Amino acid sequence: MNRKIQPEIQTLKDFRILPPVRTTLPNGIPLTVINAGEQDVVRMDILFGGGRWQQSQKLQALFTNRMLREGTKKYTAATIAGKLDYYGSWLELSSSSDYAYITVYSLNKYVAETLEVVESMIKEPLFPEKELHTILDTNIQQYLVNTSKVDFLAHRSLLQSLYGEQHPCGKVVVEEDYHAITPEVLRNFYERYYHSGNCSIFLSGKVTEDIIRRVKDTFGSPFGQYQLQTSKLNFPYIAVPEKRITEREDAMQSAVKMGYTTITREHPDYLKLRVLMTVFGGYFGSRLMSNIREEKGYTYGISAGIMFYPDSGLLIVSTETDNEYVEPLIQEVYHEIDRLHQEVVPVEELSMVRNYMLGEMCRSYESAFSLSDAWIFIATSGLGDDYFSRSLQAVQEVTPAELQDLAQRYLCKEKLKEVIAGKKIS
Repeated sequence: MNRKIQPEIQTLKDFRILPPVRTTLPNGIPLTVINAGEQDVVRMDILFGGGRWQQSQKLQALFTNRMLREGTKKYTAATIAGKLDYYGSWLELSSSSDYAYITVYSLNKYVAETLEVVESMIKEPLFPEKELHTILDTNIQQYLVNTSKVDFLAHRSLLQSLYGEQHPCGKVVVEEDYHAITPEVLRNFYERYYHSGNCSIFLSGKVTEDIIRRVKDTFGSPFGQYQLQTSKLNFPYIAVPEKRITEREDAMQSAVKMGYTTITREHPDYLKLRVLMTVFGGYFGSRLMSNIREEKGYTYGISAGIMFYPDSGLLIVSTETDNEYVEPLIQEVYHEIDRLHQEVVPVEELSMVRNYMLGEMCRSYESAFSLSDAWIFIATSGLGDDYFSRSLQAVQEVTPAELQDLAQRYLCKEKLKEVIAGKKIS
């Protein structure tokens, strides 16, 4: 091998990730297994269909999930932490718009002991009042810190201006909402959504038949109010007509958010629109970064992308800048939109973006746990198993002319809401 000669660049022609093995537990819980990995480590993700979309009051879903580790009929919070630590297990609790997640990493040899703790957390949590008050106090302090940050204020204001106060995205949390959370409020949400009829399980890593058997033994029988049925909820959202400005007089710089609601992942244009958004503001060499950061020096970083909620996509441009540069920065964003409307993307630039996106796809699915993330994404987003191959095809086949057409249809200056959080320059 002559190391002075550059290796030949290979074009990614095919992209297949390890398919999962899907089965069903005796009680109807879908079990998805991604058996990949050489280390004796397994990860278990337990999902319940209940998030912000389903809660009857603000913060209910978040703290129901968060309190699972704070005490059960069998274990105190300290015992749960001590046991998991002793067995080398790691627990993560999180919630999204419409799902709650319990994720645990365990050494294979201690799966039985870890499952015993997790089972108690899921089937018999107590939501103790003392621990709840401690967690609420901590979160209130974090909330007060966040409300001093211009980025937090701008993002909150953008969502409220686009969705309105009747939509989950537009419901602004205030300090009083934390004080309204009680053990009874959390128990009500838990009983409604944390049961075997509303659950799915993913196993990844070095998954053995013994581990699958133990999971079936632990979660294979009906638990909770499994006869309850959940329904898809729809919320109206109406954007306000005017531009929103949130001022913070003592801010040294301003956060700028620009956005509007757009298509979801299910739309046939989305996969090629991803390429356009990457060109526009989705990586370090994007149009927005090259112009506004590198050439103009208005900001250290600016990005554009699409966020997704159960009923919509949100196209958003996000940055922070010195107060005096707010207006010229916004004008440069519009200038880059105009360029994408009026000029086709050069072949060389598209080739660079294409290589970047293909490289990111390869890096994103190289480990057992990242594969699990991918298949969880497919399940929770309601997408088909061919999503990854269709993504590859879209990146490879999109043309400069198609990008220009997409820009003219989906990058709409007139629809963009501008939200500025920071000191107003008169």
